[in-house]
Amino acid sequence: MNGSQVIKKSVKESVVTMTELVLPHHTNQLGNLLGGQLMHWIDICAALASSKHSQRVCVTASVDNIEFHHPIKLGSVVTLIASVNRVFNTSMEVGVKVITENYIEGKKVHTNSAYLTFVAVDKDVKPVKSFEIIPESDEEKRRYKEALERRETRLNSR
Repeated sequence: MNGSQVIKKSVKESVVTMTELVLPHHTNQLGNLLGGQLMHWIDICAALASSKHSQRVCVTASVDNIEFHHPIKLGSVVTLIASVNRVFNTSMEVGVKVITENYIEGKKVHTNSAYLTFVAVDKDVKPVKSFEIIPESDEEKRRYKEALERRETRLNSR
């Protein structure tokens, strides 16, 4: 990115969708997906979305919030959808929505949501400014506004 040129990208250009199958080695004694396994998948999906947006390697700076609404059972199909909500100076917030589907029952459930902060880095692993992001839909605009509120809360709690 040249110093005088500001590149802007839409939120939809950052979207990454991952699909995982919950296998026995992903579960606890109750047959539910381990929280740590889900957090691993969320981190990977969010890292890919931030890298897709910034066209750089991105590192996890923080995990603000992961909400566990429903348990995810063995045999479930887990779809993770990540996109950049907002870009700040050198950081960006990525939201991840987790949908669990049971193909046999034909049932989909929104099981989790997560917000993570990533930083794009250069070849020397130094933080660099990323491209601006342009929210277009009402939902993207809402997430853009709420990302600033979460950032302010996070910075004020330090």
